[in-house]
Amino acid sequence: MAEFYIVRHGQASFGAADYDKLSDLGWRQARWLGEHWRDARMQFDRVLCGDLLRHRETAQGICEGLDLDVSRVELVPHLNEFDFHSMMRSYGERDPHSVPAKDAGRADYYRFLKKAMLAWANGEITPTETWRAFEQRIEDGLKVIGSGPKGSTTLVVSSGGAIAMMVRQVLGAHAETVTKLNMQIKNTSVSQFFSSADSVSLHSFNHVPHLESEERQEFITYS
Repeated sequence: MAEFYIVRHGQASFGAADYDKLSDLGWRQARWLGEHWRDARMQFDRVLCGDLLRHRETAQGICEGLDLDVSRVELVPHLNEFDFHSMMRSYGERDPHSVPAKDAGRADYYRFLKKAMLAWANGEITPTETWRAFEQRIEDGLKVIGSGPKGSTTLVVSSGGAIAMMVRQVLGAHAETVTKLNMQIKNTSVSQFFSSADSVSLHSFNHVPHLESEERQEFITYS
């Protein structure tokens, strides 16, 4: 039996010209998680992450907090997020009246994202990556994660949609589960899994032990 911990990236730069990088808070969230694990004497045999900038920066921040050599991080593109820009653009072309205004708030954005994801899962829109291709990519990513030696512990950094798909596949849940879970996953939250030669099981989901103290609860974010 091996175990792995999947972490969603820290808060990204929502609303900025380049979303794919951590905000200042995102960096702090990542370092706090690393420090939490360092104090708990956690050790990881492997560190894997997607190759998006927000994944690499989160892995770096965690490693800094853990006092772990960041050069140990292995890039696994299978763990990347789906192309939500392409998906939302495709849905917007199908239903222009549902597109949020440029000055819309996050709630409007997330309502639109949920509708677009459901349409994508149902095959109603065709963004650059099909739903089936996304499923297969994450399934392949799980195989890479689960390839660690027996008794090993692996740290993984990915994104909300990818993590939601992993959970859905492990639980054998309906496709709509991905949409529901994706909206709940906190930045730098931790989900723990166990794997054997022929199965993967979910042990815990979406925990933020490094942000649960009274003075840090205000720093829990979802984007």
